[in-house]
Amino acid sequence: MRIVVGISGGVDSSVAAYLLKQQGHEVIGLFMVNWEEEDGVCTAEEDFEDVKRVCNKIGIPYFSVNYAKEYYDRVFTYFLEEYKAGRTPNPDVLCNREVKFGPFLEKAKALGADMIATGHYAKKITKDGKFYLAKAKDLNKDQSYFLNQLRQDQLKEVIFPLEDIEKPEVRRIAAELDLSNATKKDSTGICFIGERNFKNFLKGFLPAQPGQVRDLSGKVVGQHEGLMYYTLGQRRGLNIGGRSDGNGQRWFVIHKDLENNILYVSQGEDDELFTDALYASKMNWIPEKPEEKEFDCYAKFRYRQPDQKVHVTLVNDSDIKVDFYEKQRAITPGQFVVLYDENGICLGGGTIDRAIKNTI
Repeated sequence: MRIVVGISGGVDSSVAAYLLKQQGHEVIGLFMVNWEEEDGVCTAEEDFEDVKRVCNKIGIPYFSVNYAKEYYDRVFTYFLEEYKAGRTPNPDVLCNREVKFGPFLEKAKALGADMIATGHYAKKITKDGKFYLAKAKDLNKDQSYFLNQLRQDQLKEVIFPLEDIEKPEVRRIAAELDLSNATKKDSTGICFIGERNFKNFLKGFLPAQPGQVRDLSGKVVGQHEGLMYYTLGQRRGLNIGGRSDGNGQRWFVIHKDLENNILYVSQGEDDELFTDALYASKMNWIPEKPEEKEFDCYAKFRYRQPDQKVHVTLVNDSDIKVDFYEKQRAITPGQFVVLYDENGICLGGGTIDRAIKNTI
């Protein structure tokens, strides 16, 4: 079988490619350039050098393809629009659906691929002609959260070679093969931001609109640099600590009033950050929309969060209401709520629109 692997220069995709070759497949490495910027901090050139070294070491051909325009049009514009709307987006989720399993898949097919593969820690299960996304064996590294928007036609074409392997074993295999990236640090965050000041980066695309910071009584306690720079529950970088009229506890972001350009904060881990339910839209169901209008399951509201038991109500074909069995802190509009069953099967995910209180 000819398999095109999305190879990033990191250890996970490198070992994934090696394992597929060991299984007897014809493997081709395909490196994606998703961001271009003069004097930027994206490490694409360095990563491609790692790709060359790894592919030569394990003996597979490799290619590079530029998807900077597709990424800008399909992902980055969404990223900016969400911040402009006062929300906190997760572009990595959209990148998987719109680029890694979109143009990348098309290019792989043009190279004669029977399947594509990635270094994601996730599992695909095929049953009765349907494709299910499930958690990987390594729950500490599981990335099914970021794949919640994949469709059936995309899941059909992919293999996850690391689905039953834990990260220490991946590192061990890479070291045994003497791969140049065996000890390379895992990439975190978004390529186009990288190791730089987030505020300064956003200022280059969205004009900052400073405004008042108020506590919940309406008292002005400071000035913010622009609502887009803050997220619910944030406690660092508020620049309002040490006030003589405070209670000595940390300040937290509670609410963003976009209409009046006011950032509301509160001191201490109080009840204002906790809510009982949320509404989400643009649900992507894997493998299909449930027949039941209401059901219990588990949910994540952010990556690495332990599963939370919830009650889901289908509002319509694309919107859901999620009631929490335990109050949840800092539910953030723009992020994704991802649903799972008791066996770790991902039911799908949608964009959080708003959180609500006292609904149970």
